[in-house]
Amino acid sequence: MVLGNLGSTLYEFDVWWAVSREATPQTMSSMRAPKWTVKSRTATFWHMAGSDDAVTSTLTRKGAEVRARIVVAAAKVIFERGVGGTTIDDVKTAASVSSSQLYHYFMDKDALVRAVIAHQADTILRRQENARFDSVDGFRAWRDRVVETVRSNDCRGGCPLGSLGSQLAESDPGARDDVAHSFARWEDALRDGLLAMRAGGRLAPEADPESLALAMLTTLQGGLLLSQIQRDTKPLEAALDFMIDLIERQSVRT
Repeated sequence: MVLGNLGSTLYEFDVWWAVSREATPQTMSSMRAPKWTVKSRTATFWHMAGSDDAVTSTLTRKGAEVRARIVVAAAKVIFERGVGGTTIDDVKTAASVSSSQLYHYFMDKDALVRAVIAHQADTILRRQENARFDSVDGFRAWRDRVVETVRSNDCRGGCPLGSLGSQLAESDPGARDDVAHSFARWEDALRDGLLAMRAGGRLAPEADPESLALAMLTTLQGGLLLSQIQRDTKPLEAALDFMIDLIERQSVRT
């Protein structure tokens, strides 16, 4: 997968509009309220299967700024309280926007959560743009930055992407697919570095960059989870050190 070639998929869907007099601002956040009388109209929207940045490119500058403010605020609240513990009102307050502004960009909470998933993936990959995954020293420098980031947060929250996945995997198939795709982008970045390492003669020809990348990401997620639970970076340090040592054992001395 090429990180810059993100693409998008156009979906058609029915937007359900409440027309019952029983509808209230409190029930507007749930399109499945049993007492509503509804009608439908066809609408079109772009669901980005990769990057949230591609969505904002179709908006005016002001629109993009408002939408980004909403997504960033939602990401922060969800990271602190979880998806289930976050309401639309919480996001409105955190982003300092009205209901009309929020619903102009997001049909419902599910749409907002999926935008948060894309945002977290973009943020993680942006932070890794300067990482050098084509050498053991590059992996160790990245390891130190990850550990320091977790330590500066007092080991709270875990992985922003992983925590979303664990909360949504069994309840929202679409969101689960988005998280899986985001992890694939992250894995690709690791794999591409290892492929470059092997192509440059710094990794043994028999080494498997795809398996090493997947193992690194899997180990990282486990280390982040245990560090969150134990409020200690030692599990994360041990996990990353183990994988980097494994890569070093398969590296070619120059």
